Amino acid sequence: MSVNKEIKRITTHTLQEMKNRGERIAMLTAYDYSMAAIVDNAGMDCILVGDSASNVMAGHETTLPITLDQMIYHASSVVRAASRALVIVDLPFGTYQGNSKEALASAVRIMKESGAHAIKLEGGIEIAESVSRILTAGIPVMGHLGLTPQSIYKFGTYTVRAKEEAEAAKLKADALKLQELGCFGVVLEKIPAKLAKEVTESLAIPTIGIGAGQHCDGQVLVIHDMLGINKGFKPRFLRQYSNLFDVMNGAIENYVGDVKAKSFPSEKEEY
Repeated sequence: MSVNKEIKRITTHTLQEMKNRGERIAMLTAYDYSMAAIVDNAGMDCILVGDSASNVMAGHETTLPITLDQMIYHASSVVRAASRALVIVDLPFGTYQGNSKEALASAVRIMKESGAHAIKLEGGIEIAESVSRILTAGIPVMGHLGLTPQSIYKFGTYTVRAKEEAEAAKLKADALKLQELGCFGVVLEKIPAKLAKEVTESLAIPTIGIGAGQHCDGQVLVIHDMLGINKGFKPRFLRQYSNLFDVMNGAIENYVGDVKAKSFPSEKEEY
């Protein structure tokens, strides 16, 4: 389906309309102004300022170290660039779990200081109180179920979640609970495609998949992964649309060579 670039600004209402008419929702991450401008111009529906910035921008092994201040910095940069996409920001680890007042304060800071349009947090029934409190303040909330990277030390692995019946049943219940609380959508990460299909069909709100098969209402990828900037990360669910590592590496090697050979700058490039 062709992208409608005439839409002034995607909203949570737009996403709901897209699900209702069967139009897929496209989402990518972005963490800085220049990248977000390109993503937005390409007709993206949603930009996720993910806590994956902890990995791809800061070089951490997990998403846990990134702070609220750092997320606000990244989100502010993205919001300045996005004129069309709905900008959703992750609440980072430790800013909402177990304390709904802190969760609300964190969400309010993101909305006020970055100008973002919605927040996303990981978990189901156990974070219901935090979700409710944030929604009561009029802040749109997206859920995140399945593989929840902030819980990596509890899982001990990044493998597919909810393959066992008990975990699948809890995920279904969690999804319905998030909808009942008032979330506008749910990310489903690394779960069996059959389960993602069941959850998507059971919900009135949109599901966004990452490694969750083709039956979700939309898809999200980390931009550094799909552009091939990250050399080593190649899970089954990732489709690489470019190989920017080699493109950029080649360009930079050429620059180094030209500087060393004294061919840059040339007389044409002087004042």
